[in-house]
Amino acid sequence: MGFHLPLIFAILSLAAVALANHAAQPAPQLYWNSVLPNTQMPRAISELLHPDTTNEEKGKPEIIPLAREKYSSPPSDEGKPEIIPLAREKYSPPNPRKRYARGSPPSDSQLLHYKELAIFFFEKDMRPGATMKFQFPRSSNTATFLPRESAQSIPFSSNKLPEIFNHFSVKPTSVEAKTIKETIEECEASGLKGEEKYCATSLESMVDFSTSKLGTRNVEAISTEVLERGATMSMHNYTTMPGLKKLEGDKVVVCHKENYPYAVYFCHAIKQTAAYVLSLKGDDGEKVKAATICHLDTSEWDPEHLSFQILDVKPGTVPICHFISTDGIVWVPKHKSA
Repeated sequence: MGFHLPLIFAILSLAAVALANHAAQPAPQLYWNSVLPNTQMPRAISELLHPDTTNEEKGKPEIIPLAREKYSSPPSDEGKPEIIPLAREKYSPPNPRKRYARGSPPSDSQLLHYKELAIFFFEKDMRPGATMKFQFPRSSNTATFLPRESAQSIPFSSNKLPEIFNHFSVKPTSVEAKTIKETIEECEASGLKGEEKYCATSLESMVDFSTSKLGTRNVEAISTEVLERGATMSMHNYTTMPGLKKLEGDKVVVCHKENYPYAVYFCHAIKQTAAYVLSLKGDDGEKVKAATICHLDTSEWDPEHLSFQILDVKPGTVPICHFISTDGIVWVPKHKSA
């Protein structure tokens, strides 16, 4: 039997291209493809694995503390992360999972402003035709994932703060040091009753935690995505469009991106929770696919939680819903027939 050299060369060429593409993929993506071959990677994750050209050239993660002016640190001789705080003018709504017993309560003027926005809302507000005022800003938190082995080699503990500050060339008295400290302390704090929490310092560990708590690797990972930007970047009145989708399962894992020199996600498995995907259209044409969580049992929440003040309800009386930010991830079991 003769050899078909053109065919052999073609096969070898395709194999070489496949190997090159495989080698070019970052380790976290390879792990995702291996563990979750049937799960589409949400934009909130893929953007951190394939950052823009500028960040690729730097090859460094970033730390984005809140409410600070943006600047670029001088290049580090030791190849340590560049620190780029979040621009002050960026809109940053209150974090829905924060309990106000840990910090200062909002002022009367702040509370009045919050009541005008859909920071928290009721399930009935998701019906088609309902309107809500909100803003879905582009995420400024561009800190990228480290491979699991790299992340595990860096301390992540309040007992190791001096070592962490030194590793990232951060002065202990700086706002960056304060941000690092607050993030670690939040990760170490006890959770609510019935809440299973975990801070994932790598994509691999986030995948492992989420799938273990859901009890399956047949999962969906959903993020909020602005599908089409409107004419302005200001606050919009959004109309809920037909096509509300309730996601599967009676247990949900939600992962929120933290401010840290590399991508760290605060994940918590929450019982008595429903997850939805809403289609929203802004008054200037902006279109948003909004991942949404409704907490069905709030009886264990702090009575001073902002949600109760905004909605004028008491703990445990009614489900409370909120959007997930564009850098957050909602994990749910996938429909068996999917």
